[in-house]
Amino acid sequence: MMPLVKELKKREGLETILLSTGQHRQMLDQVFEVFGEKPDYDLAIMKQGQTLFDITSNILNGVKSVLEEIKPDVVLVHGDTSTAFVTALACFYLQIPVGHVEAGLRTYNIYSPFPEEFNRQGIGLVAKYNFAPTKLAKDNLLNEGKKPESIYVTGNTVIDAMGHTVKEDYNHPELDWVGEDKLIFITAHRRENLGEPMHNMFKAIRRVLDENPGCKAVCPIHMNPLVRKAADEELGGCDRIHIIEPIEVFDCHNFESRAYLILTDSGGIQEEAPAYGVPVLVMRDTTERPEGVNAGTLKLVGTSEEVIYNEFTKLLTDKDAYAAMSKACNPYGDGHACERIADILEGKDYQEWNN
Repeated sequence: MMPLVKELKKREGLETILLSTGQHRQMLDQVFEVFGEKPDYDLAIMKQGQTLFDITSNILNGVKSVLEEIKPDVVLVHGDTSTAFVTALACFYLQIPVGHVEAGLRTYNIYSPFPEEFNRQGIGLVAKYNFAPTKLAKDNLLNEGKKPESIYVTGNTVIDAMGHTVKEDYNHPELDWVGEDKLIFITAHRRENLGEPMHNMFKAIRRVLDENPGCKAVCPIHMNPLVRKAADEELGGCDRIHIIEPIEVFDCHNFESRAYLILTDSGGIQEEAPAYGVPVLVMRDTTERPEGVNAGTLKLVGTSEEVIYNEFTKLLTDKDAYAAMSKACNPYGDGHACERIADILEGKDYQEWNN
């Protein structure tokens, strides 16, 4: 969302006000710092041990006060977070138009990912502007009965963000540690993967690393204590994996671009990695980003220990399989999504992103 904020602020006919709920506080602050922005309003909702009930009620009440104060002409929300859904709900109650950035992604299983699939479908019910990243996302919206004139294919703003962050001269102590070995980049945090599935994921990764001394893995660990516990139990003590604290978006994009292979249950990385020609094993049973699977740069491997082990090993030992997945093909954008969205909000003509 940050490159879109910067693009909107460049437009003389638009007044842009940035509101942060404070969801995922530490990671969020990193993003603001990298892009040189500060929120005009910060709800600071995060509390230790809070539930989805707490997050939802706190955002709803906090956003209501801000919306009633500033009376915006349109509110933009991004993706599938609780922040995005609850803000859209507040706008619905106050009859304020909503623009949904990254609209139309679907698995059609409201429990996978949880609660994100429900969140994005809920936003779609109230959105006046649906900024779909791809034609497939547009087709999902049309099949749900959304008005064609409300849907705009723009590409994904995450590709725009990468243009601000990936640097040729980037360096990091963890990259120095990896040296000439193959860098395996790992992220895991999905709520539906907590418990046995996440232990299976980490067990498979540990087995492969133990068997392949030419690889080193870096895993920025999520703040969720259950994720940290599973990683410590299954990956702790392995001299070829470094579990590190969460990294800034600037670091994350540069690590991705230098990785040999990525294992993740994240959504955003599925869109980013194809731009670098880096194969991604998606440790989930479903994905709302099938364009990357169809392009061959992503592969769904679920959370079975044996499946992850076999697919991970295959990409390290089968050169043809690796080459087939490492073709740089990004179906998610051309780096101009933010310009298209700003043009649409100003009532200008725009050229649809053709993926």
